[in-house]
Amino acid sequence: MSKNPFSSIIDFFKGRTRRNDQNATVSAEHSAHRHYDIAAYVWPSYTGKDDRARIFWPGGEGEWQTVRRATPKFKGHTQPRIPQLGYLDEADPRTMEKEIDLATSHGVNVFIYDWYWYDGRPFLETCLNDGFLKAKNRNKMRFYLMWANHDANYTWDKRNSDHSDTVVWQGAVDRTQFDIIVDRVIAKYFSQPNYYCIDGRPVFSIYEIDSLIKGLGGFEATKAALADFRARTRAAGFADLHLQFILMGNHRHNLSGVDGGSMNSGQLATALGFDSTTNYQFAHFTYMGRDYNSIVSDAVRHWDSFANVGLPYYPHVSLGWDNNPRFFGLRHGIVKNNTPDNVRHAFELARDFADRQGVNLITVNSWNEWTETSYLLPDNVNGTGYLEAIRSVFLPEK
Repeated sequence: MSKNPFSSIIDFFKGRTRRNDQNATVSAEHSAHRHYDIAAYVWPSYTGKDDRARIFWPGGEGEWQTVRRATPKFKGHTQPRIPQLGYLDEADPRTMEKEIDLATSHGVNVFIYDWYWYDGRPFLETCLNDGFLKAKNRNKMRFYLMWANHDANYTWDKRNSDHSDTVVWQGAVDRTQFDIIVDRVIAKYFSQPNYYCIDGRPVFSIYEIDSLIKGLGGFEATKAALADFRARTRAAGFADLHLQFILMGNHRHNLSGVDGGSMNSGQLATALGFDSTTNYQFAHFTYMGRDYNSIVSDAVRHWDSFANVGLPYYPHVSLGWDNNPRFFGLRHGIVKNNTPDNVRHAFELARDFADRQGVNLITVNSWNEWTETSYLLPDNVNGTGYLEAIRSVFLPEK
């Protein structure tokens, strides 16, 4: 592979002049230099080095197996998507050195690794442990974990995806397993010098709160387990723990043993002692089978409601949605018109929202979700367009 052509990262990024509505009027707020953390989710399946992953991808290259075999389902369907960097093993530190340089030179300075625990042991850790954490330039990029504690099913296995509701491993864990997870996360990851912290507190994100409550045995048991997680983090020498709640919307959760019987997501996050909220994908709270600009307008309205749940909300931008590579039949709900220019505008809106709320973290779906067609990595359709969109908003020319 030729040498990466992109410029070097600086340790702390400066803000850009703010676009007022849709013009280039310079805002006094943005003339004061702001720092933003742009955090992209990483789906750690693009390797053949996790033996347990062969249950879904027997070809020995992880989900690249599915990406390679994607086909268009109708005229004008832009599949397959082909990675410009090639089908690289992301559990190889040489791969991650290239990707870290590419990300940080465009303003993406945090990776959020999807992290899994099934059947009493970790799953898909090799991309993080053997790729990212062994990269020579790892300290250019910070990272944190999002515990993807949903059930594992056959969605990941194209051969059986018509039976995608079949559970292979349960995501819920009991208190004994939870304590093992906590000790592992603190010792193995929080201790890393480039683990992402807010106010000195390592950030740990939890994907599916209902699964957590189910496994731990109810609301009060979950609240106690999370409080103990905090205590263990402090005992390890940290200021505290920063717990991040992944909002799927602000729907109601049925809870046993709680007055009233249910809470909405904001109330639940606050009652359980979480510190902030964000999202994982636009698809979790709005319909995706339409024009991207319409989706983003809807997302901005949701950001306002999310910011009113009583906790800091970090705005989220998704790049697209099309999970047809994982299925033989047509899956509807494909995003339209998610061009780099339109994505750039979404990031401008997220930046302006972050400024109004006084926060500086923006989450992105994603770095490499090829089989959901929502990724920043350069491809045969947009090239480096999405990365250039981020750089134009968050790393402007001085």
